Amino acid sequence: MSSVGTMEPMERAATGFATPSAEPEWYSAPIASVVAALDSDATGGLSSEEAQRRRDRFGPNELEATGGARWYQVLGRQFVDVLIAILAVAATVSLVLGEVVDAVTIVIILILNAVLGFVQEWRAERAIEALQGMLAHEATVVRDGRERVMPASYLVPGDLVVVSVGDRVPADCRMLHVVDLSVDESSLTGESESVLKVAEAVAPGTVLAEQQSMVWMGTSVTNGRGSAVVTATGMQTEFGRIAELTQTVGRDPTPLHRQLAVLGRRLGIVAVVVSALVAAAGALLGEDIEEMFFTGVSLAVAVVPEGLPAVVTITLALGIRRMVERKALLRRLQAAETLGSATVVCTDKTGTLTQNEMTVRKVWVPSGVVEATGIGYDPSGTFATTEATAAELAMALETGAWCNHARIEEEHGWHCIGEPTEGALITAATKAGVEVATNPAGEFSFNSRRKRMTVLERSNGIRIAHVKGAPNVLLPLCSTLGWGDGATPLDDAGRDAVAAVYDGFAGQGYRTLALARRAVPPDCNSTAEAIETDLSLLGIAAILDPPRTEVPEAVSSAHGAGIKVVVITGDAAATAQAIAQRVGLAAATAVTGDQLNEMDDAELRAALGGGAVFARTTPEHKLRIVELLQHDGAVVAMTGDGVNDAPALKKADIGIAMGIQGTDVARGAADMILTDDNFASIIGAVAEGRRQYDNIQKFIRYLLSSNAGEVIAVLTNILLQAPLILLPVQILWMNLVTDGITALALGVEPSEDGIMRRPPRDPEGSILNRESMSQIVGFGLYVGLGSLFLFHLYRSGFDSGLEKAQTMAFTGMVALEHMNVFNFRSLRAPMSKVGFFTNPWLLGAWVTTMLLQVAVVYVPFLQPAFGTVPLTVVDWAWIFAVATPIFLVGETAKRRSRP
Repeated sequence: MSSVGTMEPMERAATGFATPSAEPEWYSAPIASVVAALDSDATGGLSSEEAQRRRDRFGPNELEATGGARWYQVLGRQFVDVLIAILAVAATVSLVLGEVVDAVTIVIILILNAVLGFVQEWRAERAIEALQGMLAHEATVVRDGRERVMPASYLVPGDLVVVSVGDRVPADCRMLHVVDLSVDESSLTGESESVLKVAEAVAPGTVLAEQQSMVWMGTSVTNGRGSAVVTATGMQTEFGRIAELTQTVGRDPTPLHRQLAVLGRRLGIVAVVVSALVAAAGALLGEDIEEMFFTGVSLAVAVVPEGLPAVVTITLALGIRRMVERKALLRRLQAAETLGSATVVCTDKTGTLTQNEMTVRKVWVPSGVVEATGIGYDPSGTFATTEATAAELAMALETGAWCNHARIEEEHGWHCIGEPTEGALITAATKAGVEVATNPAGEFSFNSRRKRMTVLERSNGIRIAHVKGAPNVLLPLCSTLGWGDGATPLDDAGRDAVAAVYDGFAGQGYRTLALARRAVPPDCNSTAEAIETDLSLLGIAAILDPPRTEVPEAVSSAHGAGIKVVVITGDAAATAQAIAQRVGLAAATAVTGDQLNEMDDAELRAALGGGAVFARTTPEHKLRIVELLQHDGAVVAMTGDGVNDAPALKKADIGIAMGIQGTDVARGAADMILTDDNFASIIGAVAEGRRQYDNIQKFIRYLLSSNAGEVIAVLTNILLQAPLILLPVQILWMNLVTDGITALALGVEPSEDGIMRRPPRDPEGSILNRESMSQIVGFGLYVGLGSLFLFHLYRSGFDSGLEKAQTMAFTGMVALEHMNVFNFRSLRAPMSKVGFFTNPWLLGAWVTTMLLQVAVVYVPFLQPAFGTVPLTVVDWAWIFAVATPIFLVGETAKRRSRP
């Protein structure tokens, strides 16, 4: 990009507005060049006619939806799924065969899944609305030489706007005049403190977060006032660029979604093979071809666990409550399960790893360094003082309390009202027992040029100047060290020693403030330059937003679970690196946004592999890191709270927004919202996600082993040329009701031991591996053969008639599947380790569904619907004699396989 100061030739538009041939660096150009390039007036602004012409050309100052999907497209996507397609075929076949109830039931399941999926996706598509909600609705504009208030959407490039404390900046603007102007840009840049603005040009190549001569659409004025000329509106602003980036970022399918799609395709293949086998077997045995065709299709329907989509959906929905207990709100049902498969967590620093409460941790005074206890704005801590340091500390913190406009309040938890660093000084003074009833006699405010603040106290007729500021600015203004009788001259050696102190603090990631004072002579001129000299240096405060106490343990837990933690922040490199090291990350190097721009993908991979932290990053940087990690096979969780985080939040496998500090934009782009903004809650949610996936695996294996038993029983009976062993309605009853309810109860099984001491699962792996297939086939074989045994025992051995034999096979299969469910409470641990009563929901589901089966057998009006007849006590004894061994076999196998 070319600088406006040496701008390339302009191309005049038909409106008369000069358009640069390349996007200019407004921040680095002199004011006169900016105003000329925009064909504006620094005092009178644009004329109404010219503003209208530009509005016709550039459009309204609004964010636009680009490439968004329409509601019917989002709804249609819910049916593009292999398993859903198979269920649709099953519903159609059931209808053709006259099983209307079966068909209607399956259609209801399809509609339920479609509605749930549509609601989740449509919310995500509405991210643009959250962005628009952050924009100013009105702006103070100078048009035709007069100041007026108008809708912000009317602004055009070249307009002259006025901003003051409390305003939202209505467009991207270059400052023309400022008076103590500070702007909160945290939502856009990630900078945790308000940024002081200047009218002077800054150096070319300055990163966005340090372009002090610019203000950005959607940011908030926290102090002062100023005037500025609009340089960009609508989608051409930084906000607009992020909005477009957010909307164009695609969302990849979750690992579970991909695995269920693979499972659906495999089930489809099995269903087709089974149909073909039955048809071929029937033809070879001389059966009626048409009858065998419909029998084969019916059996193919039995292969598909119709209740599986509903069980997965409801299990994930039930997990929402558990996630709330872990301080996490889900916006997508599969978010928790996806988090459980995460291999990398990319996290912000401020408020996530840290308290987001500035704290004075150390104070250097002439007699030494004094350390403080306590965290945040709670003043209950203390300073570890000695007799020599106590008085010096009190004096320094008294000055800190004078140079202050903040206050701390206890209501709803200790918090600061005002600038965080000033709140930290008030808290430190309270800890030290210093109470100051300030009544300033005058003040020279802090600004980016002075980098210091002075407040005048009048005491017994004497003016005392209390000064705080950047140590490198205040130190040259000091002539003595200490105050009163103990003061000593400050020579060059002393200055070097003090400089070494604050450099050491800075190297540890602290922000530093020097505190000084002076008794102002009566004849001293009342200007800042005259008063702020010959100062006495009292101390250096080392201030830090400290790590949350629980974060180091959470980081250690993440490492134990095989999860890599990457810090990506908009804050300064030294601070980011220091905090990362404090919480247990290697953080050997810090990579800034400028350095990242110069890296190719191989170099960025090396930096990630070396445990680097990333500082002063832009939305594009965050998005690039996420995409590279995903390209290399990682499942990425990304945290964020600002507008600048939205593209990466949406692109990540799971986006995690902050509920307290987060913007609506970040929350709109995220899959999960932390209600306490705490990194430790993320790791807790990972454990919950792993529990959910474990349980999904359990009930999928259980359902498929049940379906395998049904297929084996029906297919074998056909090959034996025996009558139908199970009616279609009985198969659907088992798949949806008796198996479905117990499978749902498996979904709330508690976590197993060691869930966070194993590596993440392979995101590309199958949901069914060799071990699971052997379980499905083995238990399915027992279920199928057990049911066949009961059928033929009663049909041929006891000669009880076909209806009785079918009832025994049907009820026996329900009992077999219900005894089998206990084998899947844990995939490896025996019941003695799991505990029989640790999942009361399963026990309740077991009893309930068995009672429902009893009703189907004995209730008169249900018997014709299900083709059943009453059973005797002896019949039930036979059923459980056949069913019980399946549980004993599973328990024996687990005990033998455990080390």
